[in-house]
Amino acid sequence: MDLKSYVLNRAKEAKQAARAVASVSTERKNSALKNMARAIRKKAKELQRENKKDLDAAKKKGLSTAMIDRLALTPPRVEEMALGLEEIAALPDPVGEITRMWKRPNGMMVGKMRVPLGVIGIIYESRPNVTADATALCLKAGNAVILRGGSEAIHSNKAIVRILRSAAKKEGVHEGVITFIDKTDRQAIMEMLKLEGLIDVVIPRGGEGLIRAVTENSRIPVLKHYKGVCHIFVDRDADLQMAEDICFNAKVQRPGTCNAMETMLVDEKIARKFLPPMIRRLKKAKVQLKGCPRTRRIDGSIAEARDEDFHREYVDLILNVRVVKDMDQAMDHIAEYSSAHTEAIVTENYARAMRFLREVDSSSVFVNISTRFSDGFQFGLGAEMGISTDKIHARGPMGLEELTCTKFIALGQGQLRS
Repeated sequence: MDLKSYVLNRAKEAKQAARAVASVSTERKNSALKNMARAIRKKAKELQRENKKDLDAAKKKGLSTAMIDRLALTPPRVEEMALGLEEIAALPDPVGEITRMWKRPNGMMVGKMRVPLGVIGIIYESRPNVTADATALCLKAGNAVILRGGSEAIHSNKAIVRILRSAAKKEGVHEGVITFIDKTDRQAIMEMLKLEGLIDVVIPRGGEGLIRAVTENSRIPVLKHYKGVCHIFVDRDADLQMAEDICFNAKVQRPGTCNAMETMLVDEKIARKFLPPMIRRLKKAKVQLKGCPRTRRIDGSIAEARDEDFHREYVDLILNVRVVKDMDQAMDHIAEYSSAHTEAIVTENYARAMRFLREVDSSSVFVNISTRFSDGFQFGLGAEMGISTDKIHARGPMGLEELTCTKFIALGQGQLRS
């Protein structure tokens, strides 16, 4: 079978499954998700064997440390996958929820009901845990999913899909709700993106190059964010120890993620007190620092930060540092360079904290916490389908509600339009 026919047939299978799963009861969906979690734990060693094949291949190809970290299925990450499935099972089912209801003068009742989107295409790189997260969210929200992971995770993804499909089948759920494109040819993506009418929405997860390619070639609506250029502003009224801990966590805890801090902005009033110990701590963690002229006057060993650096998503142990006059200049910097992903302020000043929340125009804005919390699991969504920085349909981490839409419903007693 040629590639075009293969992808078309897989999409048709998913379309059939979407209709079937839309009417599956909450109880059966939850039972299937719990069975999937048990199966993931039971097959953990098998998953890690398959994952090792991908890790070995990645090392031979010379992929970056950050990329290899994203790819790895460590025992804690396997357990996190299982926990994610269970947490999604425990969440309220959005399907069928009537969000509003109002009465018209003629007695007709009009309302809105949540319904599944249908077939959701996920195109992603590296992280095999996305396979389980996406499956769980789509299933609970009554959707079918078509998964197309990167070639670097092909063995891991195949193993996860086998386990999940088997668990779904045992529960009597149509296997097509978990459809996997196991062809690593990039043309498979292009074929997917042509299938309007079969696939209802596409969500790309990966590097900026992948996401732009999907957006430029898709005939299907795309939910996306291009990159995560995240900022933390350390205000003059910050608790400096808290600020140091937050900034360190945001850069060092897992630098290969889209919610890691890429630029640290520091109020000039506290820069000379805050930066020396912060810089020492970051250097000890092997963070490569790039600074503005005022930062470099405090520590001359720091490399110069050029304008283009402030636009970059490093996903690595590299950090820009800029000293700013005040919060206004910090917000101006964010407005110019941010990718609208996640920004944070560290301050004890309530008025400035509230102003930062109101005026910074990103999909997630925080006070006194690390940008690393910009995550569906951390927000209590069970997991996330991805993060959208768009302003239409969904914004920020996408959980169950974001994988539904609404339709109008009306209830009457024979009303006729005159």
